[in-house]
Amino acid sequence: MQITAQMVKALREKTSAGVMDCRNALAKSEGDMDKAVMLLREQGFARLAKREGHDVSNGVIETYIHGTGRVGGMIEVNCETDFVAKTPEFKALAHNLVLQIVATDPRFISSNQIPEGTASHPAEVCILEQKFIKDESKTIRDIIAETAAKVGENILVGRFARFEVGKQANSETETE
Repeated sequence: MQITAQMVKALREKTSAGVMDCRNALAKSEGDMDKAVMLLREQGFARLAKREGHDVSNGVIETYIHGTGRVGGMIEVNCETDFVAKTPEFKALAHNLVLQIVATDPRFISSNQIPEGTASHPAEVCILEQKFIKDESKTIRDIIAETAAKVGENILVGRFARFEVGKQANSETETE
């Protein structure tokens, strides 16, 4: 099958992969766009595995205040380089994560932070384990991994906070 420039362009817009990577993926998948997307994702994850352990000291802090002004959130999302922190994909991820925090009120980043003996279910209280509010077929961990594969760097949630008027975050922050 002949791979056209329009096919490469469409795949590039879908995945943000390089021109030659898109062309090669389309050639391997015999022009099947869905298979090509999967091949590019696999390549992205393979590249990420090589970068595991790299320092993730760059990133952004994203905030969101709901329209009523009664609830808001803040998140720190980290990556390896300042260049990636400035990309539209990374900024969109940070924005989606802060929306998730405001909408679902998680208490922990991952399940290993839940205190022993707590009856909380990780899918309810850990942001990485929650279903993504915009696409419930994916978890937050999935969308972070997809973005990391697109940008080619490790991405981590550093910390987050959720604020709601009249509600204390937890007992340790209560004032007397």
